[in-house]
Amino acid sequence: MNLDTKVAYITGGTKGIGFGIAKALVQAGVKVAISGRKLEDVLQAKANLGSENVLAIAADVRNFEDEEKAVAQIVAKFGKLDIVIANAGLGKFAPIDQLSLEDWNAMIDTNLTGVFHTLKASVAQLKANKGYYISISSLAGTNFFANGAGYNASKFGVVGFTQAAMLDLREYDIKTTTIMPGSVTSHFNGHQPNDADGWKIQPEDIGQMVVDLLNLNPNVLPSKIEVRPTRTK
Repeated sequence: MNLDTKVAYITGGTKGIGFGIAKALVQAGVKVAISGRKLEDVLQAKANLGSENVLAIAADVRNFEDEEKAVAQIVAKFGKLDIVIANAGLGKFAPIDQLSLEDWNAMIDTNLTGVFHTLKASVAQLKANKGYYISISSLAGTNFFANGAGYNASKFGVVGFTQAAMLDLREYDIKTTTIMPGSVTSHFNGHQPNDADGWKIQPEDIGQMVVDLLNLNPNVLPSKIEVRPTRTK
């Protein structure tokens, strides 16, 4: 892709992996829209990105109408939409007998249904522009663990959804990839990044991976990528 002509939308773009991807794309010359549930957080992230080619959108991926409005705002601002990155997600961890209905629904609605909402709202633009759709899953989408039933279910679902969508969308020359990171330095699950996180994947590493994907030969499609820290601590 000629990236300085492209427009991208990143859900959950205010911090962590989403912000790392937004920063990498801005540096590559892409016009970027980022969304989050709180307008003040999105506006702060836009200021931190330091570019006029960033659109801040308050949207909740759990609501399909929010995603429809987000796509409409992006097209109104930049004229089109080429790249969609479904990144918004959350984790709640507890043994299955203690996992609350509220936490289960929050994860499924955000991590899985939200990914569907984002693609459903943007697919017409992706078809029109032969675009690229990327979902951010997790190694938890293939490796189950104790206390992770809800999170595993949502991320296994993201992997299955994205791989099936890839088969549907390739007929329109849309490329589709799911990225499955292991431990990443982020604010996930209330964590505050600190010096002890140096061994982990950094958000900018995922950002560079996205740029690399966009720069691949159009005939090449890495449909599923597992990525881990080199070391375990």
